[in-house]
Amino acid sequence: MSDEISPEHPRIAPGVATQPPPAIVVDRGTVEATVESEATADSSPPSALRLFLTSGSGRAGLALFALMLLVSLWVLLTYPLNFGSARWSNPAYWANNPRNAPPIWSSVLSGQAAVPQTVVDVAQPAETKTIPAGEVRLYQAPIAFTYDRAPTSLILTLNGLTFESRAPAILVSLIRPDGGQIRLASVPVRGPRPGETAPYRRFYDVPERIPLANQQTAVDAISRFYAEQYPGATVPRNIKSVLAAALFGVPASDGSGRIDPLHGDYRVDVQVVVANPEDELAPLQVTLGGTVFGIMGTDGLGRNLWQGLLYGFPVALLIATLTALLSTLIGASLGILSGFAGGATDSIIQRASDIISNVPTLPLLIFIVSILGRHLWLIMLVLVAFSWPGLTILVRSMVLQLREGQLVEAARAMGASRSRIMRKHVFPQVAPFIVAQMIFFAPGAILAEASLSFLGLGDPSIPTWGQMLEAGFRTGALYVGYWWWVLPPGILIVITALAFMLLALALEPVVDPRLRRSG
Repeated sequence: MSDEISPEHPRIAPGVATQPPPAIVVDRGTVEATVESEATADSSPPSALRLFLTSGSGRAGLALFALMLLVSLWVLLTYPLNFGSARWSNPAYWANNPRNAPPIWSSVLSGQAAVPQTVVDVAQPAETKTIPAGEVRLYQAPIAFTYDRAPTSLILTLNGLTFESRAPAILVSLIRPDGGQIRLASVPVRGPRPGETAPYRRFYDVPERIPLANQQTAVDAISRFYAEQYPGATVPRNIKSVLAAALFGVPASDGSGRIDPLHGDYRVDVQVVVANPEDELAPLQVTLGGTVFGIMGTDGLGRNLWQGLLYGFPVALLIATLTALLSTLIGASLGILSGFAGGATDSIIQRASDIISNVPTLPLLIFIVSILGRHLWLIMLVLVAFSWPGLTILVRSMVLQLREGQLVEAARAMGASRSRIMRKHVFPQVAPFIVAQMIFFAPGAILAEASLSFLGLGDPSIPTWGQMLEAGFRTGALYVGYWWWVLPPGILIVITALAFMLLALALEPVVDPRLRRSG
């Protein structure tokens, strides 16, 4: 009997009941909001600001920029809008100031005797007498002279005169502490012109400036006084060349012919004889010219360099801000468009960038300014037109990587338009880099304008630091020791550029997380 083996069939377990996968409902608004929040999570303003302020360069740059901004606002509020044309470029406005005078504080460092500029304003007469021919009005300007060095000038400025019939007679004298009364000048006033009607006005439009230390009347009077008061004393042969010193000094007792300063209280008397009591004299001014002047001294025209340096702050910030902002706006927009659009658009933009970036900007600026005129707006326009290609090329290379990323692909899958993707998903990721580049543009614009001004091609109606440097080198100020004319504007240009560079350095960790310090 043979054993028969029946094959066993494999047992199959009963099937497990399965359910269909749940339907996933995608909310487009939620996805876009998530994409946008992820894209901007690493560069949210609070964290970026905190990272910026923890940097030493960021705090230093921000402090310098804030200081420049405050100075610029103060200048805009206190200076007239036409300061450049009406004051800085008008030599008559600075006529009473000493030429090439160093700052007041320089005398402390050098230890040399100095005479500060003294201005006395006189509005009302100290004495009025009635005479048969009219009135005699006496205006007095006291001057306390306590310096061991002679002044550089003595100037009377008449700011206005009104008379009804006959022109007034004006006589000027100096009362010295040793009892001397020196006749300085007789000021002529032109009478009525043919066809002119009363009241007659003089010196209102252009003040009458009388240099009292240059008058032959004063030379004759001081010579007679020395001969009477100090007989036998040796005086300079050409006393007119040292007239200011002679008016405020005495002959040296050692017979050397030197004039030594005479300390004491002086007084300039201005006697005005009017024919009609209705005649008026506007407030007059007596200026004792000093050997030092103000905080930063004067230039060859007597201009107050401190005022020019302060006015340069808003001009420098205007050049830096507008040029950098417009260049960045153009460069970033074209770079994003070029990188995201591709194709013919990309080729056109890149070829234009290559051509413009290879044009030498400074020679082109010199050529355009020489042809079209020296205007600040023209300089800024050329700088903007030829500064954007570099940023366009850099931004395009970044956008080429971002457009293939998951964030852009997700937004594209949701049906977002090209413009929306570029605005909402591409721009936020390149924005920190764009801001850093904009700050880098600023010092370049300032240096470009300074270079043009140094070459004599700056806008003459707007004083800038570059123009002050050019004027100093053109007149040889540095070679004859007038350092206060050249060094301050150069230092301010460097400090302004340094402020923007510090801000840019502080933004580098914000732009590139790899540069952030751990912990």
